[in-house]
Amino acid sequence: MKAVVQRVSRARVTVGGEVVGEIGFGLCVLLGVAGGDDGPAADRLAAKVAQLRVFENDEGRFDRSLLDVHGEALVVSQFTLIADTSKGNRPSFSEAAPPEEAEPIYERFRDALRELGVPVETGEFGASMQVELVNDGPVTIVVDSGPRVPGA
Repeated sequence: MKAVVQRVSRARVTVGGEVVGEIGFGLCVLLGVAGGDDGPAADRLAAKVAQLRVFENDEGRFDRSLLDVHGEALVVSQFTLIADTSKGNRPSFSEAAPPEEAEPIYERFRDALRELGVPVETGEFGASMQVELVNDGPVTIVVDSGPRVPGA
């Protein structure tokens, strides 16, 4: 599981010209689910995103998390993050989880953020979406759920 996390002053996602999710200050999270990802991986990644210290303290240092600043999250599914570009010029998406496996993991990630106290808006899973955001900083971090533990 992989997330591209962008600190934003505002972000929104539209489907068919209609706004389906919108936030102010916080994080825009583009989430890719790989084959074999599971609920515990979603929980770990949600905790990491919620606690990622990418907001400045009074001295200008990255020392505050989304939870500390009471920010919001816009979570958008994006299977293209799992692309393999190591061979040729056409990305391979064979490592991405199929939609019927990916959607429950995406939902678990969203729900885990909410359970941690983060207000969450979302896109529409599997839809063609337009994401608009104002990247604050700019700050963009790639985060993964960490190694899978066999049998866990």
